[in-house]
This record gives sequence, C-alpha cells and structure tokens, in this order.
Amino acid sequence: MSAETGLVTHSDGCPRCWWAGQDPVYVAYHDTEWGVPERDARALYEKLILDGFQAGLSWITILRRREGFRRAFDGFEPEIIARYTQDDVARLMQDAGIIRNRAKIAGTIAGARAYLRIEERGPGFARFLWDFVDGRPLQGGARSRAEIAAETDLSRRVSRALKAEGFSFVGPTIVHAFMQAVGMVNDHLVGCHRHAPCAALGRAPRPDASA
Repeated sequence: MSAETGLVTHSDGCPRCWWAGQDPVYVAYHDTEWGVPERDARALYEKLILDGFQAGLSWITILRRREGFRRAFDGFEPEIIARYTQDDVARLMQDAGIIRNRAKIAGTIAGARAYLRIEERGPGFARFLWDFVDGRPLQGGARSRAEIAAETDLSRRVSRALKAEGFSFVGPTIVHAFMQAVGMVNDHLVGCHRHAPCAALGRAPRPDASA
C-alpha cells in the first residue's frame, strides 16, 4: 500500500482504495457495488439497516453474513418486517447467521415502519434520501486516505432527518458510510480504478429528470 495515497495495487495491476485490502469478498464489493448510485428504495433500506448492524464492528463482518441477514429478515422487505412481533425478535435472537443484537433488531423493525410511512406520504424513500444531494452524487476529489472524512455536515443533516422519521443506529458516521456505499457520494480515491467509472455514473441523466 502507498502510505501517501492509501491505494493498494493488486496482482491485476488495478489500484484500489486501501480498505479493500486483499480479501476477495471485499475486493469484489469495492469493484462492483461501493460507490455505484443505488436508487431502489428497498435496496437503500437494506443497506441502511446493514450499516446500522455494523456499528461497533467491521463491515467485512456484515458483508460475510449478508445472505444470512437477507434470509433471516425476509429479503429485507419492509412490508413484512414492519409486521414482526416479539416471536420474530426471539427467532432472530437465536439465528447464528446474523448479528444477534436485540436493539439493532428492534431498530430494523422500527426502520421498516418508518420506511413505509415515508413511502405512503410520497414521493418515497429513495427520493427522500436523494433529495439531500439534489438527485446527483456528490463527487469527492480525495487523493489520499487522510482526506476522507468520517462524517460531514451533510451526513449530520441526513442523520437528524432519519432519526426524526423513526430510524435508529443512523448516527452521522454510519450515515456517511451509507452515502459512500450507495453512491450518493463518490469517495473512491482519485487514483482508484473505480473513481472515474463511478463519476461517469454520477453524470448520467437523473431517473426523475422529467418529473
């Protein structure tokens, strides 16, 4: 790894953000998902919840259990999760395929109900989030690891808005990580081979441009 840039060059010759390391699971996530604009509301809910489960843990811990989470939480369908009862909480607390944290499980259920309230009043959860960046990804220009912030004024505003809606485990640091992951902010280092492709995706016409 370059100490100055925070880039890691792999055997394929591609420089990547330092956090991808050498783990094939992490590298694939970095190359195919992280920083790609996600506009599907259900997928955004899933990622926000998983980022909440990450609190106090590493993201790779969650990533390796993602399929277990999807199975346990009915594919992260908010309409189903919103109807969970204490029996479901008890079931989840016995599921070794997820992180068994009662507060985070309760937060997932509360978040599903908040999601549905936002969807019902329109224009929906995806628009609720993307409106914070006027529908287009913010383009970071960091050239080193030291220039990547842990939280920002924007993530603090989004955090407050999510908490007001009824979400939990959505502090500014978690929210910033979420926005980076779903492409609301392109924080691939400039020298990373994924920076330019994600920037190009950010310049694509907005899906709601004619709305």
